Amino acid sequence: MPIPAQPPGAGVIGSSPGLGEVCLATHAGGSCPVPKPVMTATLLSKKQNRLPRILEHASGDKRFKILEAHMKKHQFKHDALIEVLHKAQELFGFLEDDLLLFIAYKLKLPASRVYGVATFYHFFTLKPKGRHTCVVCMGTACYVKGADKVLAAIEEHAGIKAGETTPDNQISLLTARCIGACGIAPAVVYDGTVTPRQTPETALEQLKGWTGHGH
Repeated sequence: MPIPAQPPGAGVIGSSPGLGEVCLATHAGGSCPVPKPVMTATLLSKKQNRLPRILEHASGDKRFKILEAHMKKHQFKHDALIEVLHKAQELFGFLEDDLLLFIAYKLKLPASRVYGVATFYHFFTLKPKGRHTCVVCMGTACYVKGADKVLAAIEEHAGIKAGETTPDNQISLLTARCIGACGIAPAVVYDGTVTPRQTPETALEQLKGWTGHGH
């Protein structure tokens, strides 16, 4: 997927002296938004304490393997970060902290820089606010086998569209371009678990399990 151009007037991504945070100047002499110090500290702490668990989980998730192969194709270059984030979002539907930390580790970048880029550009979606996340794969294999019908059933049941969260913050619904699970299409990812061969009926059973009796 081609890398979108920077917003008009966007400056160079760099580090703020002494802070190790991302500086994304919107124009000469303009403001320089950076991740909030608390969030940056939290991410760095997670990198130290949670990285072994993240890598262990990644070893058993095909999506991480596809993402790492994509990074390898770009020779793990730092300037491929935006392209890598795009690929990650295609695979996972959104960019959660663990995924950003995995990318930072593999590209040998500060976690604060990866988080800063992900939050600066509007086309990236961070972990949604819903208590539960449902990501419907809309890749070709999944679509041909009925992913559109699964998505439509979920949207009708939850009363929301893809990219939205229910008013009670119970469910966030997203789509992914392809999660690399073509052999088990149509696939849906419920709270991080890839579930094979979904139908409108099985998807609604999962949602009802989250909400009791639904909306």
